[in-house]
Amino acid sequence: MKAASSAAFLKGIDDNDRHHHHEEEEEKEEVCNVFDGEVDSHTKTTSSRDTKNNLKGFFTSLLLMDESEKHNQEAQNAASRREMSELQSNYRKRARTMSDYYSDLTDYYADAEEDGDIDRKKSRASRAAVAVAASVSAASEATESSEVTGSVPGSGQQRRLWVKDRSRAWWEECNRSDYPEDDFKKAFRMSKSTFELICEELNSAVAKEDTALRNAIPVRQRVAVCVWRLATGEPLRLVSKKFGLGISTCHKLVLEVCKAIKEVLMPKYLQWPDDESLRNIRETYESVSGIPNIVGSMYTTHIPIIAPKISVASYFNKRHTERNQKTSYSITIQAVVNPNGVFTDLCIGWPGSMSDDKVLEKSLLYQRANNGGLLKGLWVAGGSGHPLLDWVLVPYTQQNLTWTQHAFNEKMSEVQRVAKEAFGRLKGRWACLQKRTEVKLQDLPTVLGACCVLHNICEIRGERMEPELMVEVVDDEVLPENALRSVNAMKARDTISHNLLHHGLAGTSFL
Repeated sequence: MKAASSAAFLKGIDDNDRHHHHEEEEEKEEVCNVFDGEVDSHTKTTSSRDTKNNLKGFFTSLLLMDESEKHNQEAQNAASRREMSELQSNYRKRARTMSDYYSDLTDYYADAEEDGDIDRKKSRASRAAVAVAASVSAASEATESSEVTGSVPGSGQQRRLWVKDRSRAWWEECNRSDYPEDDFKKAFRMSKSTFELICEELNSAVAKEDTALRNAIPVRQRVAVCVWRLATGEPLRLVSKKFGLGISTCHKLVLEVCKAIKEVLMPKYLQWPDDESLRNIRETYESVSGIPNIVGSMYTTHIPIIAPKISVASYFNKRHTERNQKTSYSITIQAVVNPNGVFTDLCIGWPGSMSDDKVLEKSLLYQRANNGGLLKGLWVAGGSGHPLLDWVLVPYTQQNLTWTQHAFNEKMSEVQRVAKEAFGRLKGRWACLQKRTEVKLQDLPTVLGACCVLHNICEIRGERMEPELMVEVVDDEVLPENALRSVNAMKARDTISHNLLHHGLAGTSFL
């Protein structure tokens, strides 16, 4: 029994010891867990701080890399722009060089084609003989041939472009300082001094630089080609022979010089008069006709052309066709002329089928006078083909005129004669205006404008023209459908007519 009790007691003690030991183990584990939590918290704080520092460094590196990339990109862009600028500059230089080379080569082949057309008309035996003679001559007298040499890039060799050797004897003779003045004027319709003036005025506009293939044509020769072509109206084939140049070159020179004349000389030598000049013009016309306040004589003439490819009917000139018994096409030139025969206003290029009053309505003068008051209180003397306006004074056109009206018409015809004679000198001095020209329709206004400017220069400088060159101008005037468009102008015309007759200014030729 005791033994059993003792065993039970010992077992209880053992159980208590084990329980106590278990509690101690749990307490130790709790202490360890608390310690581990504190350690983990401290570790986490340190790790967060390190992470933030690492992120800052990372973003700073990104910003630095981005800034570096921007600088590199800007540097690359600047380098690209410089390279592109250099490429464009080199391209433009090469393009100009190639353009000059192509132009020269085109002239060369045009000349070769022209020679080929001539040679094909000859017999085969004759061509063989010429070829043999040419080859022998080229071999023995190579230094006398007209050639242009240049180096071929990268090869160190010389290339040669053979150019036809044309005779320039006629032009070189005319260009001599001791060439007779009368002969020069006969050829170019102006004196040497006037020609020199035109060359000086146009020098900057028409001068060209030498190229690697050939020397540029001098300014004097360029101007001479154009002036001689306008003065004689000869075909380009003859112009080519006279000046020793290719046909295509002559054609190009004529258009270039005409354009330069229109752009450079027209603003200086063809302009509406200022107030002082208008007063002198009024006084001169009044002394001639007795009609006050006339500042210009207006006339419209026709220039024959080859039938155009488009709008043929609009350029058909019915009146010239009926009179000449030959189909005629034309374009118009309307001009206002001062007492000295100088053009002060121009309207060029309207089709020949248009009547004078329609051409007037299309002109800039009509717009300026009607809308801008350019001619307020002044008259431009027109013909029977023009309407009576507040600023256009025209003769009476009805049947059975009174003595007063007849006297007025006679005085108006004297004013109109000034414009007709000016156009007669224009067409006589520049014979290209008398025949159908080879110039294209779109280039004609420029050529005609150049002729009018050159006419003004000659008139202003007092260039006399031989009487046999004078051309009688005949243009059939058609009465406008609405000839009387201003009541005030009708009253003013009647008053002028009355004063002419009753103040002894009309004369007695109508009696």
